[in-house]
Amino acid sequence: MTDSSDIDAVIKALAHPVRRQILTWLKEPEHWFADQAHPLEYGVCAGMIDKHTGLSQSTTSAHLSTLQKAGLVETQRIGQWIYYKRNEANIQAFLEAIGESL
Repeated sequence: MTDSSDIDAVIKALAHPVRRQILTWLKEPEHWFADQAHPLEYGVCAGMIDKHTGLSQSTTSAHLSTLQKAGLVETQRIGQWIYYKRNEANIQAFLEAIGESL
């Protein structure tokens, strides 16, 4: 985290309970997404996340986009699918920055 705008973006992303839930699921993908066809090292397919949220595809996509813009998740495209996984380095940097600033 380089400045307060980065911290603010993360805080705003974390303000919604669905986005926090997605991050929780991505922390232990083998528990929540064990039935995914591709290896979990790639991340979790957006379609699998859609199923878990119970929300529309467009709503889930908007939540994932917010997490990505805040730097909390990374993406990888394989064919037509996008896979998401936590950006642990940025999450740790956020935790350190918030700890230093408060």
